[in-house]
Amino acid sequence: MGTRQRRATAHRARGTTPEWWNWAGTESARPARTARPRDTAELAELVAEAAGRGLRVKAVGSGHSFTGVAVTDGLHLRMDAMDRPVEVDRERGLVTVEAGMPLYRLNRLLDAHGMALTNMGDIDRQTVSGAISTGTHGTGRSSGGLSAQVSGVELVTADGSVLRCSAEREPEVFAAARLGLGAVGVISRVTLRCEPAFLLRAVETPMPLDRVIEDLEGLVEGNEHMEFYWFPHTDRTLTKRNNRPLGAARREPLNRIRARLEDEFLSNTLYEGVNRLGCAVPAAIPRLNAVAARALSPRVYTDVSHRVLTSPRRVVFREMEYAVPRAVLSQVLRELRRLPERHGERVGFPVEVRFTPADDVWLSSAHGRGSAYVAVHQYHRRPHAGWFRAAEEVLVAAGGRPHWGKLHRLGAETLRGLYPRFEDFRRVRARLDPAGVFGNPYLERVLGPL
Repeated sequence: MGTRQRRATAHRARGTTPEWWNWAGTESARPARTARPRDTAELAELVAEAAGRGLRVKAVGSGHSFTGVAVTDGLHLRMDAMDRPVEVDRERGLVTVEAGMPLYRLNRLLDAHGMALTNMGDIDRQTVSGAISTGTHGTGRSSGGLSAQVSGVELVTADGSVLRCSAEREPEVFAAARLGLGAVGVISRVTLRCEPAFLLRAVETPMPLDRVIEDLEGLVEGNEHMEFYWFPHTDRTLTKRNNRPLGAARREPLNRIRARLEDEFLSNTLYEGVNRLGCAVPAAIPRLNAVAARALSPRVYTDVSHRVLTSPRRVVFREMEYAVPRAVLSQVLRELRRLPERHGERVGFPVEVRFTPADDVWLSSAHGRGSAYVAVHQYHRRPHAGWFRAAEEVLVAAGGRPHWGKLHRLGAETLRGLYPRFEDFRRVRARLDPAGVFGNPYLERVLGPL
């Protein structure tokens, strides 16, 4: 029986069965009411009605956040019925979609119009609004996270009003809403900047961690998109370098059989089995990591951008991620490398490292500085608290800012000192939602009281 099933059984025994679980099984909710608005007008009516009854309101997309950002005991708004395209403007490079459209469907829409996002994260199951609201990002030398690609937001505020904002129209609301944690309103539509569709050539190469650290600057600056995975208890990494091919190029995707073998069987089906074995015999995890790392062979292929940038992720895990200044990454990696053995932890999931340039999004973890993202994971059936706590101490000491949608222990007093526009965000929040209609315990912890 899985974690979510066990918890659901316990809740049923108490007569308090939750109506919603997040993907990772770390958060649940039993709201007073659940609704699925079909358009902006119905969404606005639902928000106004709930606020009038004194209910708190939270929107939820695919539930891919590991935190309680979408939890409520009031009105839960399931946004999956608001998933339609609104406008595609190829000439201006803009696409407007409803908030509940998942990223994989957005990619199909853009494909059909010969367009693409400049950058995106490695999972495409999130809704557009959920992804921008929690700071979802990929890796890119000169291209930032999804929120940095937003050019307009339509927002339903706490009194049911519909507010449209952009850099030119309500610029402060726009600065808050494009990464707003659901704290300033419910997003109903999003406009994103896009570009003509392009190919990426992917080069995936195993590499020793020491070499990655030594060549870090060249690896990052020499590639449009660079990331790597380090397997704890080993000195092995897998580097991924994605670049637009020079000159005339054509798609040369992975052979379908190889793609199915490596991306589905090895990375998901077999990896699930490996992690279950690690649960049964934790002492075997270092050896299992070494075997898993050796099983990864070099790959080179060329495909449509989003098919290179994203990968299927079916093994359930817990995750914590911090953005640290790029200049301190090498030292951070050296310290993290020593932690599992020092603390007696057995870590079966790799550490992922990605990069983005500085941006101007108020609550972006890359606000004002080029960043290296360090994500630590643990299989969902294994205890994660000790490993995360040890890693968090290193990342916080390095000036790290936590990913808003992933597990961390920081509160508003600490976060205030990490974000130069933190109080500006709180001021906009207080103006748009003075009664805390969109509040919940997670927001009270990370943003403080209104």
